[in-house]
Amino acid sequence: MVTKRNPPEFQADAIAQYPVALGSNDQGGCGFTAAAFSGPRCDNVCVGRARGWDDAMGFRSEAGGGDPLKPFDMATAALLMVDSHGVIAGWNQAAQDLLGYTAADVLGHSVTTLLVDEGDVPAVQSWLLGAENGWEGLLAALHRDGRPVELAVRACRLHALGGHREWLVALRDVSAPRENEWREDVAWSLLQQSPLGVAVLDTNLRYEWVNLAMAHLDEEVSGAATSPAAGAEPSPIVARQAKQVLKSGQAPVALENIAPVRLAGREDGGHVRLRSSFPLSGADGNLLGVCHAVLDFQGQDPARERLTLLNTASEHIGTTLDLDRTVHELAEVVVPNVADFVAVDLLESVHTPMDLTPRSAECSDTLCRVAHLSIQEDLPEVSVRIGATPNYPKESPQRRSLATGQPIREEVRPSTPWLAKDPLRWTRLIRLGVHTQLVVPVRARGINMGVITLLRWKNPRPFDEDDLLLVEDLVGRAAVCVDNARRYTRQQQAALTLQKSLLPQDLPDLTAVEAAYRYLPADAEVGVGGDWFDVIPLSGARVALVVGDVVGHGIHAAASMARLRAAVQTLADLDLPPDELLTKVDDLVVRLSDEAEATSDGPVVIGASCVYAIYDPIARTVTMARAGHPTPAIAHLDAPVEFPDVPAGPPLGLGGLPFESAEIPVEEGSIIALYTDGLIEASDRDIDVGFERLCFALAHPDRPLDEICDTMVRILLPDRPSDDVAFLIARTRALSSDCVAAWDVPAEPSAVHEARERSVSQLQVWGMQAAAFTTELIVSELVTNAIRHASGPISLRLIREHTLICEVSDTSSTSPHMRRASITEEGGRGLFLVAGVAQRWGTRYTADGKTIWAEQPLPASV
Repeated sequence: MVTKRNPPEFQADAIAQYPVALGSNDQGGCGFTAAAFSGPRCDNVCVGRARGWDDAMGFRSEAGGGDPLKPFDMATAALLMVDSHGVIAGWNQAAQDLLGYTAADVLGHSVTTLLVDEGDVPAVQSWLLGAENGWEGLLAALHRDGRPVELAVRACRLHALGGHREWLVALRDVSAPRENEWREDVAWSLLQQSPLGVAVLDTNLRYEWVNLAMAHLDEEVSGAATSPAAGAEPSPIVARQAKQVLKSGQAPVALENIAPVRLAGREDGGHVRLRSSFPLSGADGNLLGVCHAVLDFQGQDPARERLTLLNTASEHIGTTLDLDRTVHELAEVVVPNVADFVAVDLLESVHTPMDLTPRSAECSDTLCRVAHLSIQEDLPEVSVRIGATPNYPKESPQRRSLATGQPIREEVRPSTPWLAKDPLRWTRLIRLGVHTQLVVPVRARGINMGVITLLRWKNPRPFDEDDLLLVEDLVGRAAVCVDNARRYTRQQQAALTLQKSLLPQDLPDLTAVEAAYRYLPADAEVGVGGDWFDVIPLSGARVALVVGDVVGHGIHAAASMARLRAAVQTLADLDLPPDELLTKVDDLVVRLSDEAEATSDGPVVIGASCVYAIYDPIARTVTMARAGHPTPAIAHLDAPVEFPDVPAGPPLGLGGLPFESAEIPVEEGSIIALYTDGLIEASDRDIDVGFERLCFALAHPDRPLDEICDTMVRILLPDRPSDDVAFLIARTRALSSDCVAAWDVPAEPSAVHEARERSVSQLQVWGMQAAAFTTELIVSELVTNAIRHASGPISLRLIREHTLICEVSDTSSTSPHMRRASITEEGGRGLFLVAGVAQRWGTRYTADGKTIWAEQPLPASV
């Protein structure tokens, strides 16, 4: 009896892995001729033998789910080589062990000489003649000791050199113990019939295989079939655990509550799930994936339910650093799993940014109701609203627990002494049928922060010792979270206070510009960052506009920002041009970085960017320089938004590279916008898109500045920017010609008198005669110094703004020096007198020389 099939062909080079004795196929008399195979082909199939073939060769039908590609253990298989004439041309040691013949006994002989049943000869002949895709079946062979051996045979066709056809034949004793197949059967049945849900995930965290128990867990495989080709995605908790296994190589075990713990309206189902995952590796040690096992069980074991509740509480309580949210999470765990009602009362000092100290028995701090939750929606047991003071009597368990730091469990009866002193609570609790209450202090790190009260009436079982231990554990965990939230709140308030002290709270009211700003730190919870802005009044009615960005976020970036902002303000007071000012700041950043590298203390200034602009309302120009910062934008009234060509200097902190300034004419009413890169790179959009949106937001600069700022935030920024964002917009103003008076002064002593007279005459025109005396003194001293110590031409300018400004310009770059003259000296007191009568004075350098200026307040009558 023979069974024919067409299995996949063996690889031709498989024979190279085995020691095969090769012989010549030209030994006459033993081979088959073509005529020997001219008989009819045997196409009959014995169903019984076919089934036996399945069993012997390790095959499984598709219904069984087996792998038909592994019928033999090729490392120990008996192999022989048969040429196209049916002559045995190869014989390995396993074939000798199987049938007893040595290679010398069989090489060169016909393969049919090994057969027991002559009825199998035509089948072999048919196979050798016509089987193109291979052959497999059962044959009976004669062992050398004379006993028959039933063999499972598989043959595959080989193409030899010279066009000859040869056959590689694998033999197996079907009666031999099938240990491997048995193990496969057992493993298959174990995994498929096990109540444990078992699944295999690949390294991409997708299901490759799941057993029936796992497939029935809807929470594990959302709509997944048991076919690996489905590639179903696991639930988030399975994916998270599998990812952890791939990363750490460890096998975590997690206990998950599915129902008995009811949170936020969850229905009770009484069922718990135990999970475990472990990595799967091949024989070569390479990671194949993750095996995930789940045990789903039910029960009413109190110890297990408490453990499950604690496990759930650890995941549910303290999900944020918000104090109110934390106490609400505690209440959701307690009701209805432990109590029918819970009230959380915290000390008012918990909400204030101060350190709490351990409380004594005489503690009388005011409590505040922060949360309560009941199994009844109408809250019939509540006598205190959220945010109100409970006002517990001194003898109440709440006050005693808060004072001693110990939990109190007591029965509630109409005759309870302390309750009789509180008629409202007595009426509500007794009418509701409350039979016991449990009061536990909220205490962490030696600090009493409040109390939690639990009541039972619907649950007939009074609170016992087990309940007390459970609630103490729950409240202890929640207390640590509350204390963390309290400490975080204090630190956040300190950080916000620091930030407010570092940035300008109110922009100055200036004649030159009307300004508005927005500051949005990336760390919205801390509220601090490294971006800054500033509006700095300068001499001559000018104003400096500054926006900067320190690398990094948080407190360290804010501290570095404060140092740079202070440096910019100091250098701006020296009236340095923008390019020179950035050079000085660059030197400072380099020095701060070197200092930070030399010590482990203090913030590390890695680098920063900055743009510095000076607007002159008289000349109606803006002079800008930038250090690694985006180009400012100028929105004109009658032209498109412009991004002027300001030379791009290097970021601050590189050192040794120059900065350049650019002067741009600006008409009155235009908007100058300075911003950090976080504004135009706030999302994944291309930076060009950011500039286009900025142009759109700045269109129509005649709108109110706050409206323009809100439009910029709405159009350019997502809800949670990934980088700090600061921007400053300023609408330019111009000083009219009737507020400025200027004259050229000849470089001769007689010109001093004429300069005084012109100044007094101009003050009379402005109605400022009261300032004539001090103005004459300032003009006289400044013009005299310019004539004596400088070179011409000399000019005098009076500016009427918030103050009265007197400016004397010359072409000398020599800086004036105020000194105290001795009694015998006839001069040297000019600047000393100017400093005495002026509100402030100073010197600024220009491309042609310098300007000495002095400001004095306007008379009260003006």
